[in-house]
Amino acid sequence: MRHGEVHNPEGVLYGRLSGYHLSELGRKMAERVAEHLADRDITHVVASPLERAQETAAPIAEAHGLDVASDGRLIEADNVFQGKTFGVGDGALRRPANWRHLTNPFRPSWGEPYIEQVVRMMAALSAARDAARGHEAVAVSHQLPIWIVRSFVERRRLWHDPRKRQCTLASLTSFTYEGDRLVSVGYSEPARDLVPAHLLAGAKPVKGGGKGFGA
Repeated sequence: MRHGEVHNPEGVLYGRLSGYHLSELGRKMAERVAEHLADRDITHVVASPLERAQETAAPIAEAHGLDVASDGRLIEADNVFQGKTFGVGDGALRRPANWRHLTNPFRPSWGEPYIEQVVRMMAALSAARDAARGHEAVAVSHQLPIWIVRSFVERRRLWHDPRKRQCTLASLTSFTYEGDRLVSVGYSEPARDLVPAHLLAGAKPVKGGGKGFGA
């Protein structure tokens, strides 16, 4: 699961920074997904250590009488633009000093290599599978790592247009295993009606809309 909306009025690319919590709308998204999953056979809930992920996981865990575990492998991707504004037509891209970080979109040159995200996310998925073997687990992470591990499993190239990630706020990307073998991937958006239109997958970016980028 991707976390819900974050309170970020300045439009900062917050990345791995602490202190960024769910907005009121984000909490509603988390509660909506908890309701959606209330009848599922969930025996393990784990989240990235960042506040927004832990807060998203909390109502799901509570609904099933569980504690929220923490797994650092589910954390947001590292990014050199962390702490900066990154909107369209303003922010970090207009500063020449930052252009050297944009030379290689295939790695990518501005942050954690895609393949490293794949390795840690696959390990986190395996750990969650083992913790809930025979049942279901919910793992709360962040847009980019979720999209990258899904792309890897579905044998797509890892470099991509960020605007086209199918990983909306509070969405569920489901990995189904038979034993230790991953057999299918699914996707759903239980809180879609709560997501601002410009943050839905494939929506056109808006000026100053960086607060939703790669979160």
